[in-house]
Amino acid sequence: MDIISAYREVGSYRGAAAICATTPKTVRRVIERHEGGGVAPQRKPRPRNYESVAELVAARVGKTQGRISAKRLLPEARAAGYEGSARNFRRLVATVKADWRRDHHRGRRPAVWSPGEHLVIDWGVLAGLHVFCAVLAWSRVRFVRFATDERAETTLTMLAECFETLGGVPKVVLADRMGCLKAAVVADHVVPTPDYVRFASHYRFRPDFCHGADPESKGIVDVDDQAIP
Repeated sequence: MDIISAYREVGSYRGAAAICATTPKTVRRVIERHEGGGVAPQRKPRPRNYESVAELVAARVGKTQGRISAKRLLPEARAAGYEGSARNFRRLVATVKADWRRDHHRGRRPAVWSPGEHLVIDWGVLAGLHVFCAVLAWSRVRFVRFATDERAETTLTMLAECFETLGGVPKVVLADRMGCLKAAVVADHVVPTPDYVRFASHYRFRPDFCHGADPESKGIVDVDDQAIP
């Protein structure tokens, strides 16, 4: 308000600037903003010097599954008309790669577990010996036993021993698509065997299975992928 009053009094940018101890350029900006209704003029965003090659970078990053480096990609960008600095180009490549990895992760999705809710089980093979592995998802308490086969009777016996060792029964038992516990698959959902249903009813837990076509789900239970080693 002091600048506006000084300008109205003297009628010039330079005179108002001398009174208010500022620069004529500042006075001009204040007066133009005031005459424009108090809203600062909007600056038009300047185009980035790498926008012309952004599509090229996105295509190459997608083709190489996010593995190509900015150093390897820079000559192609130069040939396509990029004239900016290598540093600015590295920023572009880093941004595009981060966006690609966010949408194409490795098949592991973060899960939010609750105490006593999920027990994850799977079979694995170590030097010809069958390994039954069970992990409480929230506390990471592990139960490991060895066997000579992976039949249904063996699996249920291992589960019963696991419950006894843990001193309780979880709400859900999440298993891989074990042939010994799987009766059928309907619309990509596993139907448990009658014996497994009776076993689950006796111990009062809900049997659940991963989705075979979904690596995010299957990766949680696979011992071979070291998800629950």
